[in-house]
This record gives sequence, C-alpha cells and structure tokens, in this order.
Amino acid sequence: MASTDKPEAETTKPVASPPKPEAPAAAAKCPFNYSVVDVALRVLLLAATVSSVVVMVTSKQTKLVPVPGLPTIARVPVPAKFNHSPAFIYFIAALSATGLYSIITILASVLLVLKPIYSKSFLLVFAFLDVVFVGIVASATGAAGGVAYIGLKGNSHVGWTKICNVYGKFCRHIGSSVALALFAAIVLVLLSMMSTFTLYKKIRD
Repeated sequence: MASTDKPEAETTKPVASPPKPEAPAAAAKCPFNYSVVDVALRVLLLAATVSSVVVMVTSKQTKLVPVPGLPTIARVPVPAKFNHSPAFIYFIAALSATGLYSIITILASVLLVLKPIYSKSFLLVFAFLDVVFVGIVASATGAAGGVAYIGLKGNSHVGWTKICNVYGKFCRHIGSSVALALFAAIVLVLLSMMSTFTLYKKIRD
C-alpha cells in the first residue's frame, strides 16, 4: 500500500551573492606626492634667490673715463657698484628676505612630510605668504630691471646716457641677477598655486 505522506519540503538556503569588487584605493587618491614637490620647489627658490643676491653683490667694475673739458688723455677711474642705485639696494633686501623665507618654509615643509596632521594650517599660511612674496620679488625685479634697461639703452628724452657700452661686466652681472630673480618669482607663483590646490583637495576630501 502506497504511503500517503507528502515529502517534506526542502528548506531553501539563501544563495550568497558574489562579493562586489572593491574600488581600488589608488583610484580615489592621486598618487602625486605634493609634499615632496613642495620641498623641491622651495629648495629651488632658495638656490635662485641666493644666486641672484650673490651675482648682484659682486657686480663691481672700475673703468678709466675721460673728464669733460680736459684732454682725452686725462682719465680718472670711475667705479660702478650696485649700491649706487636705490633700486638695486631694494632688490638685494627683497631677495634676501625671500631667501630667508624659503629656508623657513623648507623646514616647515619637511615637518609636514613627517607630521601631516598640521598640513591644513601650514598650507593656508603658505598660500598667503607665497602670494605676498610674489609681489615683493616681482616689484624688486621690475625696479632693478628698469634701471638695468636704462643702463643698457639710455633715454635720449631726459638725457640719460647708456653705460653698458663702457661697463660691460657690470651690466652682465645685473642682467643675470635680474633673470634669476624673475625665475624665483615664477617658482613662487607655482608654489602659491600648488599650496592653494593642495589645501582645496584636503578640505574637499
């Protein structure tokens, strides 16, 4: 006689869904190391400012110049030095202050690499002071460059004669120093932009 008992319903076991692939952590964060680049740029800024100051300070030349109203054989030694121009003195002061600032910020940047917990506060200060020193270096470069251009070309409208045809070595030193200061200003602009962008990323994250 056939049994009328119904077979017990099999218990349905929940099927585990396959694990979702985790998003790679590297995709969320940019692998670019801003701290190392910041330190490198500040070291480059220090090298540019110190080189510019040294070249400017060593810009000295003495030439024998004829005296007006006397025979051409009568010549007197006339020196050309950077401290004969207030623009060059301001240039030295501005670049020296920028060099000191770069030393302080290099040490602070190294501290940020070791202890990144203070990064937001330091980056805000960096972003502000970098802009301030961009203005200082740019103004000093413009002042020294204007005087150097007059020495190179002169100005016939006001009776300023050019001197670089006589003091060639002096003018080459001045031109090299101004070019290094311009490079330092560009480095400061890059530092300001990078500090602002890094601070923005940290706040957003």
